[in-house]
Amino acid sequence: MNIEIIAGSPRQESVTYRLALFLKNYLQTHTSHQVDIIDVRDWPLPPLQQVFSSVEQTPDEFKPLSARMFAADAFILVSPEYNGSYTPAMKNLLDYFPKQHHKAFGIVTASPGGMGGMRATQQMQLLVGALFGILCPYMLVTPFVDKKFAPDGSLLDDSFQKQIDLFVKEFVWLVEAVRPVEVPA
Repeated sequence: MNIEIIAGSPRQESVTYRLALFLKNYLQTHTSHQVDIIDVRDWPLPPLQQVFSSVEQTPDEFKPLSARMFAADAFILVSPEYNGSYTPAMKNLLDYFPKQHHKAFGIVTASPGGMGGMRATQQMQLLVGALFGILCPYMLVTPFVDKKFAPDGSLLDDSFQKQIDLFVKEFVWLVEAVRPVEVPA
């Protein structure tokens, strides 16, 4: 299965990206799935102007992104909390690809503060439903992310491993249980 982690922070020194790197490496080491990161910083999409309904209908500069989005069997959305929600950059990217029928989604939030992006998880749950995705009920909420993960994505706080293991176990179970089914257009 092909899993794309969408790193939703547009900040150059994103501490949330550390968590995305960790998850990519962890999933590649502990599962047989193909895992990669779509970083919103790499795809400067303008505010929504059109919906990409296929790779062929995508402008050339965004075809590589479009190919990855359509080829993904599952997504993990990783976002910091912005004013009680996920980032506008993540929302904009996902608006270009609005229907992800029968694809599994995992929600991961992170914050240097003590709440770990908890309010963002609530908004992201609504987003996944609107995308026609299937949400893993186990989410990974990461308070003090800058103390838990190094810039290279390595885990600094071993006490957080149990939460990671539970999230990954449940997300991978969902990914494997819900094999994507093509829905006629």
